[in-house]
Amino acid sequence: MTSSTPTRVFAARLASTAVFDPHGDPVGKVRDIVAMLRTDRRPPRILGLVVEVLGRRRVFLPMTRVTRVDAGQVVTTGLVNMRKFEQRPTETLVLGEMFDRRVTLEETGEQVTVFDVGLEQSRNRDWEITKIAIVKGAKRFGRRGQTAVVDWDAVTGFSLVEEAQGARHLLARLETMKAADLASVLHDFTPKRRAEVASALGDERLADVLEELPEEDQVQIIEELDLERAADVLEEMSPDDAADLIAELPPDRAEQLLLLMAPEEADDVRRLLAYEERTAGGLMTTEPVILPPDATIADALARLRNEELTPALATMVFVCRPPMETPTGRLIGVAHFQQLLREPPSDLVSSVIDTDLEPLWPEASLDEVASYLATYNLMAAPVVDESSRLLGAVTVDDVLDHLLPENWRERYAEVTRGT
Repeated sequence: MTSSTPTRVFAARLASTAVFDPHGDPVGKVRDIVAMLRTDRRPPRILGLVVEVLGRRRVFLPMTRVTRVDAGQVVTTGLVNMRKFEQRPTETLVLGEMFDRRVTLEETGEQVTVFDVGLEQSRNRDWEITKIAIVKGAKRFGRRGQTAVVDWDAVTGFSLVEEAQGARHLLARLETMKAADLASVLHDFTPKRRAEVASALGDERLADVLEELPEEDQVQIIEELDLERAADVLEEMSPDDAADLIAELPPDRAEQLLLLMAPEEADDVRRLLAYEERTAGGLMTTEPVILPPDATIADALARLRNEELTPALATMVFVCRPPMETPTGRLIGVAHFQQLLREPPSDLVSSVIDTDLEPLWPEASLDEVASYLATYNLMAAPVVDESSRLLGAVTVDDVLDHLLPENWRERYAEVTRGT
């Protein structure tokens, strides 16, 4: 370590800290800290850092390859093993597993909650956990309480299995992450810790994260939630993603969830479940941007500015006869985002629609949908029934999701590094 290395740094300050090589080039970001608890009362030894590199791949960086660590940056020797990090049974993740633990103050026997830990470098140059930041006198998931920083040996209980560990302090360190990045973090947690963190997320945030997780993680999380909470989260998901998840659940639980969901949301999901998964009907979303022919271009652009729209859905407006909810009246045509930008905002959207684009049938196969999008260079495509009523829209991201291998999220980093 260099002489400028601080004598102590707190783990929460290290979360998302940039990692650089000796030349100042970025390597990745710190996502967690790996520690090893000891059988005696000695402080846990820090083995290394979990670093997220290109492609959201999480790798292990041993502390022996760290030359500087503080709250502003981590500098390595430049040698980073790109093998995916896999936690060993003897290892503990500081952020993922120590934060929000209930431990006992040895002097008083009082139960307290951990919200941070302090790391220090010993004389033999090993890094250890020497300080514990705690909240005293607070309710289990409450915000109030007296805070204090105590020595490691002033508390006990880290080695015990905690049945219902909270996640508020951990999530405070992860709240700025994009949903896909938080999903990557959750995927590497144990099923128990994953369920605890998921239960602490808000409905909308959890819905966004679920959409980015592999199916087996989605199912595990949704089955750990009570039925009413699970139904609320499914309502926040896009109908096509909710339908894909419900299709993976046992039939009895799936039906219970559909009965608890708001009728309009459940109806959308039931319609999607009626189609084969790898068809236009099974891939489509029932909530594209739909406008009547007398809407203005300004109206269309205002709808496309909705931050909840995916980039693919925001490329196209579907102009239909009433009703405006799917299944709509007859589809008249589609308005492309770029064309809307070129025309006066006061003009009618019907004056710039493309009426030559042939829509898809819900029975169209995955290969047919992919070929259609590629042929016409589209990000989204309309799906209609035999009466030309708009049923929904298929987007290129949903098509890619089904064309790629099932474990593409885990393999993405390897593909990226190989190109």
